[in-house]
Amino acid sequence: IPFDRSINPYRGCEHGCIYCFARPTHAYLGLSPGLDFETRIVVKPRAAALLRVALSKPAYQPAVIAMGTNTDPYQPGEATFRVMREVLEVLRDFNHPLSIVTKGGLIRRDLDILGPMGRAGLASVGVSLTTLDRDLCRAMEPRAAAPATRLAMIRALAEAGVPVRVMVSPIIPGLTDHEMEGLLTAGQQAGAVAASYILLRLPLEVAPLFKEWLEEARPGHAAKVLARLREMRGGKDYDAQWGKRMTGEGLMAELIAQRFGKATQRLGLVRELPELRCDLFRVPGRAEQLQLL
Repeated sequence: IPFDRSINPYRGCEHGCIYCFARPTHAYLGLSPGLDFETRIVVKPRAAALLRVALSKPAYQPAVIAMGTNTDPYQPGEATFRVMREVLEVLRDFNHPLSIVTKGGLIRRDLDILGPMGRAGLASVGVSLTTLDRDLCRAMEPRAAAPATRLAMIRALAEAGVPVRVMVSPIIPGLTDHEMEGLLTAGQQAGAVAASYILLRLPLEVAPLFKEWLEEARPGHAAKVLARLREMRGGKDYDAQWGKRMTGEGLMAELIAQRFGKATQRLGLVRELPELRCDLFRVPGRAEQLQLL
């Protein structure tokens, strides 16, 4: 998802997805990428107020603001703190384009804002769909929305007029890769019009955390998963090279890419959602003041 600016209302994420590539960012705060990442959440209560000031500056030039790029803006705490809701209200007031990535069912609360913005070409949403296996989902993403809930999110957003991308992310070779076609089909049937995928990423502290989980939760799959992953990562657990970190390399990676391409073509899913509009941007009150002059 290309962007040059983003807002993350929270640092850390209650969803507790064991594979989350953002876990190492908690170490920047002197907290652990493991349990602290899931339980010691940093909330940004002044985000909306600061955003309003930034967007009102005469030199500001609008471009799509990406949300959910590090941690989920619709994690459970949002029901209490409402930081995301307040940020959306500001973006709505300024007619500012935004894209959201989430697996949190709470997004349906904000359809009253996202629906009109989506219909105006100002908002799009990517919903992460990892597996249709509820038990695996609960083990791997313990406090994230269940698969059925995520499909209901896609349906509700699409019906409200918001363009939706189904994100098969992450693909875990030897554990979830066999579900790719089923996930894409379910997303398309729910109303998604675009699709993408990302191969499992295990940067820094994420690798040992994921390996420990895999040995405990799916011991029969551990050796197979790690062997296939390393085959697509040049023999390593992770390769951060640009152009390879999202899709991997080698024969297995090529087969996944081919399967994805054929499935999306058959389902009519495009790679890119329509470009969001920046020409509707306005600073509330500024136009009216100019008219009075």
